[in-house]
Amino acid sequence: MAKPKVIKQHVVSVLVENRAGTLSRVSGLFSRRGFNIDSLTVGETEDPSISRMTIAVTGEERILDQIIKQLEKLVDVIAVRGLDSASCLRREIMLVKIGVDEKNRPAVIEIAGIFRARVVDVSQSTITIEVTGNMEKLNGLLLLLRPYGILELARTGLVALERGANVLSVVKK
Repeated sequence: MAKPKVIKQHVVSVLVENRAGTLSRVSGLFSRRGFNIDSLTVGETEDPSISRMTIAVTGEERILDQIIKQLEKLVDVIAVRGLDSASCLRREIMLVKIGVDEKNRPAVIEIAGIFRARVVDVSQSTITIEVTGNMEKLNGLLLLLRPYGILELARTGLVALERGANVLSVVKK
């Protein structure tokens, strides 16, 4: 009997040389192989010559293995590691602008408080909320805010680090 295909989201942490064209080469690798990127976040590390990419992709386990092997072949890549959801911290930031009036404004502020979100802007007809957390938390907040009317939404994409003493090594090729 054939083993069932398990499709899930995978997160890959990649340390790369902070140079022009690196992002293009990494994203090009994904598009050439037909892999869809769910989320891609890039930022400088404590060393300005190195950036960390956090890439989320959905697929079978073999896709993750393939992606890691292909990334390791790129010249600008210093280190690559797949991050297991149980052993890493995953966060995202979201800004969401909600249409409000004087009647529903208190309810929207209360919902934001329940999710430990911050109200960062208020006008007569809108409230903008900032929230940080895992994808489930952000999606839960959106579910409760949707009936009030989401006018605009911006999400940063996923950032992730391994828990504890595990560190993605910086051994340059």
